[in-house]
Amino acid sequence: MKRGNFIFLLLASVPMASFAKMGIGFSGNGKGFKVNTGESRYHGHLKLKGVNANVLDVKVSGRDTNGALAIFEQTSLSPNRGTPMHIHLTQDEIFYVLKGEYYFQVGSDKYRLKAGDTIFLPRKVPHAWTQLSETGSMTVTVQPAGKLENFFVTMAGLTEEPSPDLIAKIFADNEMQVVGPTLRID
Repeated sequence: MKRGNFIFLLLASVPMASFAKMGIGFSGNGKGFKVNTGESRYHGHLKLKGVNANVLDVKVSGRDTNGALAIFEQTSLSPNRGTPMHIHLTQDEIFYVLKGEYYFQVGSDKYRLKAGDTIFLPRKVPHAWTQLSETGSMTVTVQPAGKLENFFVTMAGLTEEPSPDLIAKIFADNEMQVVGPTLRID
């Protein structure tokens, strides 16, 4: 083996070994998969109750990635509604707007997003969003996957609109903390 190739392999293997020791990395059967437009990999269409009445589809589950990440597609059907101000204790989030318009707050910064815009929400930073348009859709990526998929399944499984106290409990049960009210539009 040439010295240059050996050094490259050595340097490339150090981060991979580090991630392996932390349990980070993809698992499964070593095969890719496809999730068609309008479909969900697991759970069918999750019709949320509580913070909004949106529909969520699991595109990539934490169980597909050994917990490394999860990707969801949200169809937004709740104009002027959104999440309470909250934090994710262990996850970063990335929202990519596919259609419609949204208003986000991350820490003290506020942003309007439209189709094609992306926003990064770091873990442990308070954030919230509100849907501005009549309808919309976003791709939501979380890293690591954490318990967000379980949060969505729980919210979809409710039989009636939950109280603010129950919403806060469901957030807490899924590694999140409600820290303020729903975002008001400036």
